[in-house]
Amino acid sequence: MTATTAKEQSIASSIQLRAVTKAFGSVQVLKNIDLDVASGKVVVLIGASGSGKSTVLRIMSGLETADSGEVVVGDVPMHDPKRAPEIRGHVGMVFQQFNLFPHLNALGNVTLALRKSLKMSKAEAREVGLRCLERVGMQDRCANYPSQLSGGQQQRVAIARALAVNPRIMFFDEATSALDPELVGEVTSVMRSLAADGMTMVVVTHEMGFAHRTADRVVFMDDGVIAEQGSPEQVLKDPQHPRTQQFLARVLEA
Repeated sequence: MTATTAKEQSIASSIQLRAVTKAFGSVQVLKNIDLDVASGKVVVLIGASGSGKSTVLRIMSGLETADSGEVVVGDVPMHDPKRAPEIRGHVGMVFQQFNLFPHLNALGNVTLALRKSLKMSKAEAREVGLRCLERVGMQDRCANYPSQLSGGQQQRVAIARALAVNPRIMFFDEATSALDPELVGEVTSVMRSLAADGMTMVVVTHEMGFAHRTADRVVFMDDGVIAEQGSPEQVLKDPQHPRTQQFLARVLEA
């Protein structure tokens, strides 16, 4: 265990957004977003490209700052610039692109932050890294370099890297959209297993099957607002908002 363990355990794993706005230049990307994610729950964000999904995720994770409103992630008020850095090391982020270092093998990619940021010994980092690779079914590929791995395998290594810092909350931004269709299942299987273990997760995805089977709540975003939200059964099977109906008809026909 590292010296940060006690602090990690003190960080809650719930998220609250209140009246959050964000603009890029003259384009208003988010318009008074209110959203709650309870500890241990999985919230899936769906919607067309440009609807604001990824911006919400980036604000939650601290990669972007809201222009106005309140953002509380794990008890840390992200809207307070002095407090926002406290969330570092307590959340994990997995992107569409794997962003693995090509000169490091799978284990090296997973352990780099443990050694450089958390100052773990090489032996301790190796133990944690192997455990995380085992968690995503990649322990037998620990010595392989990214060029020797399929896209699905690279993404599973990226998930292991995010898990290595022992996050309380995991964010996934289109984690499967860069994968060939036959590789999507191996990544969503890992994500479902994390959800089953009680990890708080916010997921941006177009995988409606994952949303239906795994989400506690589905949030449909349209033009910078939350147009509809509810259980997967309600939103995906019986959507009430015309834009949700239009979006799902298009996605499910594809």
